[in-house]
Amino acid sequence: MELIRTENLAKVYEDDGIKTEALRNINLSIKEGEFVAVIGPSGSGKSTLMQILGCLDRPTSGKYFFEEKEIHSYTDDELAHIRNYKVGFVFQSFNLLPRLSVLENVVMPLIYRGTPDKEREKKAKEVIELIGLSDRIDYQTSQLSGGQKQRVAIARALVTDPKIIFADEPTGNLDSKSGEVVLRFIQELNHQGHTIVIVTHESYVAQAAKRMLHIVDGEIDKDETVANQKIISKEGFSK
Repeated sequence: MELIRTENLAKVYEDDGIKTEALRNINLSIKEGEFVAVIGPSGSGKSTLMQILGCLDRPTSGKYFFEEKEIHSYTDDELAHIRNYKVGFVFQSFNLLPRLSVLENVVMPLIYRGTPDKEREKKAKEVIELIGLSDRIDYQTSQLSGGQKQRVAIARALVTDPKIIFADEPTGNLDSKSGEVVLRFIQELNHQGHTIVIVTHESYVAQAAKRMLHIVDGEIDKDETVANQKIISKEGFSK
């Protein structure tokens, strides 16, 4: 099933009468179960694209279809519903609450949903076990390493059973070893059927995906299947 489609999508920012074209002529389609890397240099528009696809921002022009529904006319509340029920986000800076425990951070999206206490704790514990941090469940996230924090952020994105996960530079604040652990986990999620879109400026990160969208100066310069996907083992890239 086609999960995302855009037609001639564009985004223009205006400041003091000066217009900046961040995206133009974006035409793409992402199906359920894909693992797509959006790669490009700083300022290329890749994060802007993720924000629009994740319903954090609106395009200036063009069409955006989510689950085959054109969402241009959606209200802010309707877009918030998509973010809360259909989309998971993982950010470079983790965006965790440092004084709260791992469990308290992961359960937060379910609190906003109004999920009953027992149900949300059960679900949160399941995804914390999935990321291998059950032994840290009561730790404050300020006590964790960078790699562990990012895994908690992934668990928080997973806890709502989203249709798609957007990861913006998820290894950007990590050392190479921790970054490999996070990428390996993201690959495993995709193998389990999760749709993943990862935004990065690093080619080795993009090569962990199955498809690459190259963004240059706000446009898709190349859309290619990764012929030799880098499969990450516990020892690092295996091929």
